[in-house]
Amino acid sequence: MNARLDHRNPLVFDTHELGRRPGALQRLTRSAPAPRDFGIAGVIGAPEGATVELDLRLESVMEGVLATGTARATVEGECVRCLEPLRQEVAADFQELFSYHDTDDRGRTRAEPDDDAEDDEDRLFIEDGLFDLEPVLRDAVVLALPMQPVCREDCGGLCSECGIRLDESPGHHHDAVDIRWAALQGLAETVKDGEKDNMGGADAGADEKQEK
Repeated sequence: MNARLDHRNPLVFDTHELGRRPGALQRLTRSAPAPRDFGIAGVIGAPEGATVELDLRLESVMEGVLATGTARATVEGECVRCLEPLRQEVAADFQELFSYHDTDDRGRTRAEPDDDAEDDEDRLFIEDGLFDLEPVLRDAVVLALPMQPVCREDCGGLCSECGIRLDESPGHHHDAVDIRWAALQGLAETVKDGEKDNMGGADAGADEKQEK
């Protein structure tokens, strides 16, 4: 059995005033605090308790209530290029049908057939005239958020060699060394060191001859 919805929750909406007459409309605006983990975990999202502005249109249809609207919030995260904190405004559009439970001619909820059980897992229902918008908002906001957020489109990121932020040092660069030349340079230094050793040995031999 589903837990009873709390009408005091700002993301829970009451449809009693709308009624069950198909075609009836209701427009609502509401500010609600963002729930916990409202976004893409570890990447970007609205902090818990941050204000989410809702513009909502409710329409009564035969099957239930069609909710259409937009959620706006300020989200926070980290730029994937320069790793600096960022804040962005996001607007997420959504539309969802909240269904009435099937009832008999006395208004009692009918037991759901077994072959419809899987379909019901994907449906959202109206409970005692109330519906919870939170799961719909979560899905909509996640789809509206960037998977790889950047502080701005032309962010230069970090230097792969030393990690300095490139936007703060536009002329920053490292001299590229061709690994083939680096190997030759190392070989040349080895030969040069060997020549020095040989010269040192020859000088010592000459000194010995002179002493004799």
